[in-house]
Amino acid sequence: MNSRQMFLDQLRAGLKGLPRSVVEDILAEYTAHFDEGRAAGRSDGEIAAALGDPGRLAREVRAETGVRRWEDERSLSNALGAIVGILGLAALDLLVVLPVLMTVGSVDLAFFIVGICICLAGSLMLPFALINILPGFDGDWLQGLLISLGMASGGASIVAVCALFTIGTLNLLIRYGRAHYRLIAKANPS
Repeated sequence: MNSRQMFLDQLRAGLKGLPRSVVEDILAEYTAHFDEGRAAGRSDGEIAAALGDPGRLAREVRAETGVRRWEDERSLSNALGAIVGILGLAALDLLVVLPVLMTVGSVDLAFFIVGICICLAGSLMLPFALINILPGFDGDWLQGLLISLGMASGGASIVAVCALFTIGTLNLLIRYGRAHYRLIAKANPS
């Protein structure tokens, strides 16, 4: 098996899981690099060495594809794809980034759960406040109504702030990954 085929096979294996059209476009682009190099009189081994490690190239493509999907459509699956792609690209920084990311994510998740619980408690109290039979509450129905509405809206506000914080953290992680990618690209020109 020649260097060209080994390079393309390793690149294809690294791109496994991406949409077929994306994989075919990328493979066609690198096949064109080999064809141009051969036309210039270079061997497949020289071209493969100049292009770099196909595993690293696949990680870069995965990271960029995940970021583009997140920017096009903000959904949970696209967010996870962007995070996994960027963390795969920044594998050396996992010892620093991952513990911080896990801590921030855990705190955010805890606040999210607390917000949901407060919102649900306020919502469940609302009908009892309207008929003035809240257990352990001696105020009138209007006070109970305002307390239950305040709890429901306060909990919803906590959930909304957590969602905004999560989106902001993800965008920050994407910027970090792109900066890391630029540093890698400058350090290893191919």
